[in-house]
Amino acid sequence: MSLVGKLKSTKRTGWVYRGVKSPESVSDHMYRMAIMSFLPTGLDEGTNINRDHCIKLALIHDMAECIVGDITPFDGVSKEEKHKREKQTMEYLSSLVGEEVGKEFLLLWQEYEAQETEEAKFVKDLDRFEMILQAHEYEDGEGKPGWLQEFFDCTKDKFHHSIVKEWVQELNKLRSQSKE
Repeated sequence: MSLVGKLKSTKRTGWVYRGVKSPESVSDHMYRMAIMSFLPTGLDEGTNINRDHCIKLALIHDMAECIVGDITPFDGVSKEEKHKREKQTMEYLSSLVGEEVGKEFLLLWQEYEAQETEEAKFVKDLDRFEMILQAHEYEDGEGKPGWLQEFFDCTKDKFHHSIVKEWVQELNKLRSQSKE
């Protein structure tokens, strides 16, 4: 629990690099993603997406960052090396919580990384959406419309789930109103 608790003080690196005054923690990010997983109604009805499973994926997807930190593409670490470090960390964390829970932690993290299930893809959409929602909130809070445009640019056309696409459209409308 102490290791996972470090996520509460591990600031999201992208915001730190952009000079955000009070950047969110990894824990903040994961928590809002888990709450977002609750919101879409009908996930369990008419689709193959299990909402409870999505909540678990959201809570696990960045857990390794309690040890490896929040590695961004600007840190000079290859995707392969980042994955290797996070995998080793998840194996270690999984070994600390007992066989049954540890196995579930590791399987959830592997599922998210592989992006082969509908739940993993949905949670990846939430990951991207949470980032741009946070970017908008920072722009709004600091009175700097458009300041964090690069975060929106890097997610353009990368959303797949219809519910998240609707949220993105609404956020873009809200953001354009803020620029006026």
